[in-house]
Amino acid sequence: MRHSPMAVMLVAALWSAPPVAAQTRVAPPAAVESAPLAPLPGTTVPVQAQPAPTPPAAVPEAVPGPTPVQPAPAPQLPITPEPVQPAPTPQVPLEPQPVQPPPTLPAPGPVQPMQPPTPQQQTGTIDPNATLAGKRGDQSDVDEVLLVAKPVLIVAGSASWDEGFKRLAESVLILRQEADKAGLPVAGRPLTLFLETDDNGFRYEAMLPVGPAPAGDRNSTFGNGVRPGLTPAGPSLRFVHVAPYDDIDSTYETITAYLEAKAITVKEAFLEEYVGDLTDPANPNLEINVYVQPR
Repeated sequence: MRHSPMAVMLVAALWSAPPVAAQTRVAPPAAVESAPLAPLPGTTVPVQAQPAPTPPAAVPEAVPGPTPVQPAPAPQLPITPEPVQPAPTPQVPLEPQPVQPPPTLPAPGPVQPMQPPTPQQQTGTIDPNATLAGKRGDQSDVDEVLLVAKPVLIVAGSASWDEGFKRLAESVLILRQEADKAGLPVAGRPLTLFLETDDNGFRYEAMLPVGPAPAGDRNSTFGNGVRPGLTPAGPSLRFVHVAPYDDIDSTYETITAYLEAKAITVKEAFLEEYVGDLTDPANPNLEINVYVQPR
């Protein structure tokens, strides 16, 4: 067995050391760290195998998968401020009110029929030149108007065609005289309702619109065959004649042609309203409204 040089030197030192008794007792030497000696020339020092390093533990890869969905935060509701309640008003004691007696109802009686409105009730004033349509007509056009019944004085008569204008003017004069006697104000232009016509002449009713008499002045009786009545009412067609009365036949021919073209059936009674005074049958500016009522 072969020893290293260091071991041989230690054994030699132990053999040459003095006896134990002759040695001075000293403290044992401290341990000395020594590095290994280099091998002698020609010797082979076996190489100790170094342990293989331990590979680090494999970290498991994360398994892909769905990412958990985080719940959405709950919406914050707006906070509605509470209304501030006003301070209660102190109640003031009320004084007892006297009890009112129930109204006295009038005793039941017969129902009064409704009277047609008079010009004074409709406008507040009486216009002796008011027309049934309430507005001026156009000679070149036909108006569709709604007539309202008005109180009138009526006198009936008949005449031949030759004396027709004269008899109509006389009838209007009679009506004005009777209205004046009765204290009735004139409330519109005079009219003539033609009831029947033939080759020899015509029958008619002359009318004069009137207003109410002053209180206590009304006379319920009339002379010369005059009586109270109402004007015709309802939808009507108005034609305007502005020419001498002797030429009124041309206006009626125009009316007849218009009704035939429109296939309109009308009542046989025609109503003339004299916007101008019946003083001269040859007056070229005499204006007359002719009202025709469809059936």
